[in-house]
Amino acid sequence: MKTRRLPAEWEEQDGVLLSWPQPDSDWREVLHLVEPLFARIIAAISRYERVILTIPTAGVADAMLKEAGAVMERVTRIEIPGNDTWARDFGPITVTEEGEPLLLDFGFNGWGLKFAADRDNLVNGRLHAAGVFRARRRIAGMVLEGGSIESDGRGTILTTSECLLSPNRNPHLGRREIEQILCQELGGERVLWLENGYLAGDDTDSHIDTLARLCPDDTILHVSCDDPTDEHYPALDAMRSELEQLRTASGAPYRLIPLPWPSPCHDGDGERLPATYANFLVINGAVLVPTYNDRNDEAALEAVASAFPGREIIGIDCRPLILQHGSLHCITMQLPKGTLS
Repeated sequence: MKTRRLPAEWEEQDGVLLSWPQPDSDWREVLHLVEPLFARIIAAISRYERVILTIPTAGVADAMLKEAGAVMERVTRIEIPGNDTWARDFGPITVTEEGEPLLLDFGFNGWGLKFAADRDNLVNGRLHAAGVFRARRRIAGMVLEGGSIESDGRGTILTTSECLLSPNRNPHLGRREIEQILCQELGGERVLWLENGYLAGDDTDSHIDTLARLCPDDTILHVSCDDPTDEHYPALDAMRSELEQLRTASGAPYRLIPLPWPSPCHDGDGERLPATYANFLVINGAVLVPTYNDRNDEAALEAVASAFPGREIIGIDCRPLILQHGSLHCITMQLPKGTLS
């Protein structure tokens, strides 16, 4: 078996993959809100690195991207149909094998058969066939979403049992078998599991990227609820206790940085939405952080800055995104150095 490694998100990148909202998707009622937000996010990324953008029809995004100030020569638009916009979960998970990037194309089944994913499952193959990627592509025989795993780039993988042990993803695999596959495919040396933590309105069965994020220097940024009357308080307090018990590969405790708790967000039907500051994206030289026009936005930006010194911290109002129960990290997938043609 050749040596593999799953790079940390804060390592150097070639670009970021996104998928423009489809007019026939669940975004159709709020396209006027979410399309300008996508343009702002893409514009921010394009200041630092390339963007690979799948679009439903030619030219659909150009005017909004230009208006948002995107560096257009860094935005590659390619027509590929999809079901939705959650590139974090259907996009390729890139490892290095003997130092060369390798695209792992895991199965995506709509977060445990909740939503259609037939077109999304073909995106990586179509991008590869179009010559977008320099890296080789390998089909990995397991359902796995990018938002369900975190890597420190040194063999530690952090995940949640609620998601990876979901019976609608890999019902034939137990915890031990899943650990073996993660170590084999991703080059993991150890898997850390969280048993607690959730967000109301979350369709992903507790993706780790909504709850706790591995950061440089053995640091973990994590969601923290300070309101004992909030429905989340017991689970997130139990998660905090779990994080305190985790140890680094060298046996030391992690440096834990709590993220503030945003005020409850609801949709038009009164359903609570999964607003989380943990769903940030690390890119070359910057971190894009979701904000929610909340009194705790500034404190969240300061917390993220403390974990990523030397990077520009950019807050982006993601209230339109959480209307479909995701946020900034969920719509993006970083492509490590050497991945793109």
